[in-house]
Amino acid sequence: MSDVELAQIPAGELRGSGTRRPIEVAGFEIGVYPVTQEQLGDVLGVAASDPRRPAVELSWFRAVRFCNALSEWEGLDAAYAVDGDEVRWHRDSDGYRLPTEVEWEYACRAGSTAAHYGPLAQIAWSAADGVSSPQPVGGRHPNLFGLFDMLGNVSEWCWDLLDPAGDRPDRVFRGGGFADDAWSLRAGTRRGAPPRAVFDDVGLRVARGPAD
Repeated sequence: MSDVELAQIPAGELRGSGTRRPIEVAGFEIGVYPVTQEQLGDVLGVAASDPRRPAVELSWFRAVRFCNALSEWEGLDAAYAVDGDEVRWHRDSDGYRLPTEVEWEYACRAGSTAAHYGPLAQIAWSAADGVSSPQPVGGRHPNLFGLFDMLGNVSEWCWDLLDPAGDRPDRVFRGGGFADDAWSLRAGTRRGAPPRAVFDDVGLRVARGPAD
């Protein structure tokens, strides 16, 4: 399997998220790239039609299972206990997991308070490019944390509920996809769907380490 390359994200404050006060974020690790078809295929035993393209058409539940399977592959403790539709996060685990929504946005912004961390045409695949599918990872410029494809190409599942105060189980995905217009490819844009939903422009990026 191709290695899952991680970047160390320093502790700091999330600013520019639409909240009045900065949000404290503990240091953690996150994937330099979205999980690729090759990585998903090797861990879960499925075919990869294009190894370097992001893995898509996987539900939030499958993303959770991938994280646990990758942890097992590398001899780490599983981050999640899965019992049917119930998923519990073992926060002291050293295994792979989905980033929280705050972690994702903090990693995406890399210190920027703007809607985009760079000129959109240089950092993201979007509707303006006229492509009909996700593109190989790493094809556009990274942000200041060295992370590629945080905006555009594919959205990425996060751990959080879309509406924690509501009664729906929808989970958040962030970042926007290859067919989305610029308004959807903003660092602060929130979208979500039921945890069993699958889309051709939603994948995942793994994280490890502390979460506040």
